[in-house]
Amino acid sequence: MPAPLATELSTAAVLPEGLLYIDGVLRRAEGDRTYDNIGPWTGKPVGIAADAGTLDVEQAIAAARRAFDTTDWSSNHEKRFTLVRRLYDLFEVNRDRLVDIARHEVGAPLVAVNRAQVANCLNSWRDLMDVYPELQWEKDYGVRETSFGKSQRTAHYEAIGVAAAITPWNFPLYVNAEKVVSALLAGCTVILKPAPDTPLAGAIFGELAAEAGFPAGVLNVITASDPAEAGELLVTDPRVDIITFTGSTAIGKHIVRQGAETMKRAFLELGGKSANVVLEDEPNFAQIVAQSILVFHAGQGCAVQSRLLVPRSRYEEAKQILKAAYDAFADKWGHFDDPACSMGPVVSQKQMMRVKGYVDLGVEEGATLLAGGNLRPDKGDGWFIEPTCFVDVTNDMRIAQEEIFGPVLVVIPFDDDEDAIRIANDSIYGLSGGVWSGDRERALRVAKSIRTGTVGVNGGTPINGDLPFGGYKHSGVGRAWGIEGIEEYLETKVIAYPV
Repeated sequence: MPAPLATELSTAAVLPEGLLYIDGVLRRAEGDRTYDNIGPWTGKPVGIAADAGTLDVEQAIAAARRAFDTTDWSSNHEKRFTLVRRLYDLFEVNRDRLVDIARHEVGAPLVAVNRAQVANCLNSWRDLMDVYPELQWEKDYGVRETSFGKSQRTAHYEAIGVAAAITPWNFPLYVNAEKVVSALLAGCTVILKPAPDTPLAGAIFGELAAEAGFPAGVLNVITASDPAEAGELLVTDPRVDIITFTGSTAIGKHIVRQGAETMKRAFLELGGKSANVVLEDEPNFAQIVAQSILVFHAGQGCAVQSRLLVPRSRYEEAKQILKAAYDAFADKWGHFDDPACSMGPVVSQKQMMRVKGYVDLGVEEGATLLAGGNLRPDKGDGWFIEPTCFVDVTNDMRIAQEEIFGPVLVVIPFDDDEDAIRIANDSIYGLSGGVWSGDRERALRVAKSIRTGTVGVNGGTPINGDLPFGGYKHSGVGRAWGIEGIEEYLETKVIAYPV
């Protein structure tokens, strides 16, 4: 029996109301303002969320500042760890609710839910707790004699202060956990502002923090329908010490400019246009090319490998392999209840039309549409666009240079290893990538030559919660996850005294 399409999705599935969490209190927004939480599968409301305004944001900032300045949160390491672990345990208990949020609010298919959306959120959160004991809070630099005499020198590492976390809609539970948990473990107090499209993935942090017994003001959660207003207030307020942001490079640049007036630290994980390089000596060439089709979570990931680079000598072969792979996948996406489904809708109508605009642009630029490219209203009333692949692409085309953030793969030929490296590096981005070869040393040489933050060689996994993740160039500033991700929220103070 075929898996049910999105059109068979029950409209009775409604998520709980999302509330603000400010100064230890779960509540509605000022004036009881709410907004509809639209489900990507149906295009219809799946719940409502609090719609925060200026006064709500002001109260959240004041609460976070007071909690940092007047309590022992930043200095009581054991207390912090105990509460973060208690919060993690509550997330595990509420795993089914996380699944509902990822499915109905994010639009994630079950394969994505059971990997990056929920499982990876919790696994990576556990990784942060595992590395936390390795953090160094003090470092001895020993005694040194200068013209002023002998001094004993030590460095002390302490929380930077109030952290504002502005997060995206594509993997919201995972990114929210990265920012909230890292900042809390470092000793910061936190204001979480999730994306307007995915408010409940943020609101649940407030709800469960209240249940865990977090001190008032340590964690605050504000949701809002306006994509910019609350973020602008956080970025420009001098009481906020650091902005941690994941999203588009354009918004990241805006945050840096706006925060400069208060010398605010910015920790940014931004866009990508990552290259997957398959060398001609890869023994499983057909398999690797076929599995490169960009379908997982409809290509909505900053680290997806959306440029496939294949040898010119095998380019026609690669086209045939890809055509067969896309044909075989044609009936395997857009199924809400199929546990094997890896691709559903994109998150919103706006995003669907953005992706379709890039498909039309690719045709105008002279690329050949090998597969897909159409909107699919037959899949349901939500935001469906076909898995899409362009061939006969040159790297100077906009579809090869700009982040589409949808299920659109571009395939580019290269002449030799140096040409592949040149094409991979001919991008303003540098977030992720992959290299495949029958000769591991050759693959490692190519990988080391690509200017990017993470590279998987022959299927290796360079993204885990215990590893630093981030990008070169316009893909961001700083590193998330691992010890390095917690250290982003620390300041260094050097103390010396005469001996």
